[in-house]
Amino acid sequence: MKLYFSPGACSLSPHISLREAGVPFELAQVDLRSKEIKTGGNFRDVNAKGMVPVLELDNGDRLTEGPAIVQYVADRNPAAGLAPAAGTIERYHLMEWLNFTTSELHKNFTPLFKPNTPEDYKKIARDTLAERYQFLDGKLAGKQYIMGDHFTVADAYLFTITNWTRIQKIELTPWPNVQGYMERVRARPKVQEAMKAEGLIR
Repeated sequence: MKLYFSPGACSLSPHISLREAGVPFELAQVDLRSKEIKTGGNFRDVNAKGMVPVLELDNGDRLTEGPAIVQYVADRNPAAGLAPAAGTIERYHLMEWLNFTTSELHKNFTPLFKPNTPEDYKKIARDTLAERYQFLDGKLAGKQYIMGDHFTVADAYLFTITNWTRIQKIELTPWPNVQGYMERVRARPKVQEAMKAEGLIR
């Protein structure tokens, strides 16, 4: 398998998931501005949307969209315990958290990274994120991870997106449960491996 990624982008989520699953894979770095693959080639030939992540399977098929990719990784490697079994209520709660992260966090961070976003709209996005993290702080009370005491692919995604608070200088101190959660996930050996491989930490 090959994962197309950009350092620190949302592709970090499947990158972490692949390492947590313990499966072999290659990395292909993408410049999201030029849409060029570091080793050569136009990334739009891989994904017409021009966005990471893309997981290229051994049979040549390609999966896009992070929440779909991480569930594929979890389902193909059930021994890693990265997702509850399909059809269980716990699995639907996992999908609930993946969707929350996509729609309520990821999409509210996006305008903050765009230089042409009006400042008034950036303030709205930041205020919305603060509301969402207040909600999340309550949900993390008394838990090690978002689904309880066991790390899942939902944590890989939530950690990846919340890590953008550092870039956007959003302090997590108002939400101590979120802050503690980020420290726990960041300390995981496979998370450290992924971040080092992307040049995010030494």
